[in-house]
Amino acid sequence: MIQAMLNAFRLPDVRRKLLFTFGILVIFRFIAHVPVPGVDVAKLQQLFQGSQLLGMLDLFSGGAMTTFSIAAMGVYPYITSSIIMQLIVPIIPQLEELSKEGDAGRKKINQYTHWLTVPLAALQAYGTAALLQSQGIIPTFGLSGANLLPTAAMILSMSAGTILLVWLGELITENGIGNGVSIIIFGGIVAKMPQMVGQMLTKATTGEGNFFAPVAFGLLGLATIAAIVVVQEAQRRIPVQYAKRVRGTKMYGGGSTHIPLRVNSAGMIPLIFAMSIMLFPGTVASYFTASTEPFIASAATFVRDTFSPNAPVYWALYFILVVGFTFFYTMVIFQQQNLAENLQKYGGFIPGIRPGRPTAEYLGKITNRITWLGAIFLGVVAILPFFAQGLGTTLILSSTGLLIVVGVVLDTMKQLEAQLLMRHYEGFIK
Repeated sequence: MIQAMLNAFRLPDVRRKLLFTFGILVIFRFIAHVPVPGVDVAKLQQLFQGSQLLGMLDLFSGGAMTTFSIAAMGVYPYITSSIIMQLIVPIIPQLEELSKEGDAGRKKINQYTHWLTVPLAALQAYGTAALLQSQGIIPTFGLSGANLLPTAAMILSMSAGTILLVWLGELITENGIGNGVSIIIFGGIVAKMPQMVGQMLTKATTGEGNFFAPVAFGLLGLATIAAIVVVQEAQRRIPVQYAKRVRGTKMYGGGSTHIPLRVNSAGMIPLIFAMSIMLFPGTVASYFTASTEPFIASAATFVRDTFSPNAPVYWALYFILVVGFTFFYTMVIFQQQNLAENLQKYGGFIPGIRPGRPTAEYLGKITNRITWLGAIFLGVVAILPFFAQGLGTTLILSSTGLLIVVGVVLDTMKQLEAQLLMRHYEGFIK
């Protein structure tokens, strides 16, 4: 691997791409420390210590929410916009036709995704600021009177910060190595991990926490990374045969290949969906626990305690939601790919299976079968913090973060591998 890295830096174009990617990440970290004015930082840190929902958003922003910077929302609104577009493309006939028009259609859908990101970023900025204002962290906030201008400036600056990060991510995609938006998320998570590990080590050395927690955390992390790599790279290869075609005196086509059906086609999306749904009821209920009505206060307390990360019911429901969303999102992706139709169009067929609808049913049956492994794996990764609660609250979001980090590293390594193999160099993977 060291020799492969040296070979990569010897190639001028690959070296330029790597340095460009590192430079954009440095700019991103500078942007993450540009604060929004008018925020009580001390109260903000107290709020983050007790809110798991804000902790999840802070994971994607790379710690920018703890200082409430202009990059506080990270690229999360763009991710939400992308998920919404992926879900509505099969539902709206015009968008489905547009997705089949090749590169031009994909560019148009990408443009719609960017347009949808702007109002989503503004709504999320307003909601986040309103939540902080209700906790007394932002004193000047509102849509009337003297608070209108500071509120508008806050929402515009946070929305602009999100769009700026998305633009930086696309610059990485065009001129660097890897998927730009994923690299931005990766940079944020990696930037927070030293702080998380440092807090655990400090607690262990000062006697506040378990002395063996860092060792157990490292072993559990290594085991999780190994399992993620195995499952992320696992695939079922369906053999495909292409018929030979005779045109004039020449013969075209023929040969055999395979369709790689991934065990985990949904990636990290089910974890994000399930976590958002599970944290929302408890967060909302926490604002009604101090109600003067006894029934409302008791009901809110029950909902808050039920959906607390310390309750076993929370983790059981979390596991079920992750498994369900994995199947749902995998089916959405499978329908968008139109594998059976594309095979028939280009003269391919699966040996022993008739083209057309029988092929689609066969591929769908195999996809459902192998998705069980991916869904259960994601569910286990999601509830790992429940089994490791004795190690401290540092692990609350680390399993999701590890899944994202490992996925981004694997994708980036594959792109570097392709760049080296194109130039007849030995790659990272032997």
